[in-house]
Amino acid sequence: MTWTWRFEDADRQPVSVPELDGQDFHAQGDAESWLGEVWRDLLDAGVDGVTLLEDDREVYGPMSLHNP
Repeated sequence: MTWTWRFEDADRQPVSVPELDGQDFHAQGDAESWLGEVWRDLLDAGVDGVTLLEDDREVYGPMSLHNP
């Protein structure tokens, strides 16, 4: 099992962030912890939301990176 994040803009279109793309995790908790560390960097790079994937299956999302 591989856990990854898909980065999206406000229209749910994919956003590429080369320095943060391609992060694979072996556990959901690892993926979520990583996001907690870099979400501000993603927001600064134009990412509005993220979706968590387990292999190709959407686990949850989109989840906004903006304050409510």
